[in-house]
Amino acid sequence: MQLTRYTDYAIRIMLHVGSHDELSSIAQIADAYRISKNHLMKVVQHLGQGGFLETIRGRNGGLRLGRPAEEITLGQLVRHTEQGFTLVDCSTCLVAPACTVPRILGEATQAFLAVLDRYTVADILSRKVDMRNLFGGASSLGEVMAEI
Repeated sequence: MQLTRYTDYAIRIMLHVGSHDELSSIAQIADAYRISKNHLMKVVQHLGQGGFLETIRGRNGGLRLGRPAEEITLGQLVRHTEQGFTLVDCSTCLVAPACTVPRILGEATQAFLAVLDRYTVADILSRKVDMRNLFGGASSLGEVMAEI
């Protein structure tokens, strides 16, 4: 299974926001990851609607986690950002009535999501100080990766 870029960005946003004690801005996140601000705004809005982020408007506004990192599972996040989990469309297949592949793929998808449900945003932020230093110590994550 391959997750969409949208979900990738959602996870990156959660990493950035969760690794900082102060409010984060879309501009900071866009600069850190070299991602379009316009695209990030869509993802941030969707995460806010889902309660994953709290968005604070105004001059001193910004983003922070919508609830404690320990309460947000990766499974919840992926289910919120992905459109569907049907791996194949068997609706027009001749052998669909006798085929067991959809059941097997459905079971595999459930196992995939069950693993993600075991981990929280807090788990992926277990090295929060190191993560924050990567964001703060260079103008972009790309520059940090280039140095490694």
